[in-house]
Amino acid sequence: MNFHTRKWVKPEDLNPNLSLFGGRLLSWIDEEAVIYAIVQLENKHVVTKYISEINFISAPKQGDIVELGIEATHFGKTSITMRCEVRNKLTREPILKIDKLVFVNLDDQGKPAAHGKTEITYVKDRLDS
Repeated sequence: MNFHTRKWVKPEDLNPNLSLFGGRLLSWIDEEAVIYAIVQLENKHVVTKYISEINFISAPKQGDIVELGIEATHFGKTSITMRCEVRNKLTREPILKIDKLVFVNLDDQGKPAAHGKTEITYVKDRLDS
């Protein structure tokens, strides 16, 4: 799994327990995952369809740096399925795991559309062809 996105936990990200608000972390994950889906499917019209059980393992505190890892696990006809892990950048301590996030590829009318992808590709590979 590749960990590309890093976030610094700031005061505005905290809950009343002075740890990272779970909703803020889920927002970061959803944004990272949809960007991943958009790049993989080469279409900016992609929506979140499903997020499985969310396993909060530890609670980051103010000043911690967290990193998000996303990995594609399956390509459907109109969808892409991923998994996600979040960890502390410095200690590598796990923070959260999600086994399944599903995003759907849409056409210009907002309807599910086949994307024709079957495996992970990288922008550099698409540009070289």
